[in-house]
Amino acid sequence: MTRPVIAITGPSRGAFGPRFLVALAVRLYGGHPLQVRPGDPISSLAYDGVVVTGGHDIDPVLYAAEPEVHPKYDAERDALESAVIDDALARHLPLLGICRGAQLLNVRRGGNLFQDLKSRRKLTSNRRTLLPLKTLVIEKNSHLGSLLGTRRCKINSLHNQAIDEVGTDLVISGRDLDGIVQAIEDLGHPFLVGVQWHPEFLLPLQRQRQIFKSLLAACRNR
Repeated sequence: MTRPVIAITGPSRGAFGPRFLVALAVRLYGGHPLQVRPGDPISSLAYDGVVVTGGHDIDPVLYAAEPEVHPKYDAERDALESAVIDDALARHLPLLGICRGAQLLNVRRGGNLFQDLKSRRKLTSNRRTLLPLKTLVIEKNSHLGSLLGTRRCKINSLHNQAIDEVGTDLVISGRDLDGIVQAIEDLGHPFLVGVQWHPEFLLPLQRQRQIFKSLLAACRNR
């Protein structure tokens, strides 16, 4: 069987660690990673699935909002990943959005974002950490719950923005203890999942590897 090609998107430079770890997970489950950067000719690339990785905040102009904070935006990356997500949606390709990737998936489906989470945290810390120190509470009958095999587990946290209104045909499949959205999915799609945490940094945990395994399985089943 031909190895599924998984497009892994990211910035023009940097983000070596996340890219490497996502590629490692893709190879682990029999896929071929294809690193995609701003400026690459998207229309000429062939891929069977997509992972949109984390990174800088999304420019609020993409969801028709005024900026409330002033972080560093990456317009070239926004344009690249918007095009890749739109292509994956049009062709019904399996797609995993990680952190920023989950947020942009939601925006491309017509949703919007909270631009700063500090004031919304009451029970959880706003501290960013690679370690799985925050609690994920998973919705019943969700695809995420089926593939993780649990209703509650620990996750890491590296974000300062999060999903507010959910986009068309997307449902919330997980929240943290403050009720902040941590996962979204489309139950009518073979694999369309966005997670706010970084499973690539948690690969030693079988439960987190299962996310990548399921993505590759969905690619093969097409």
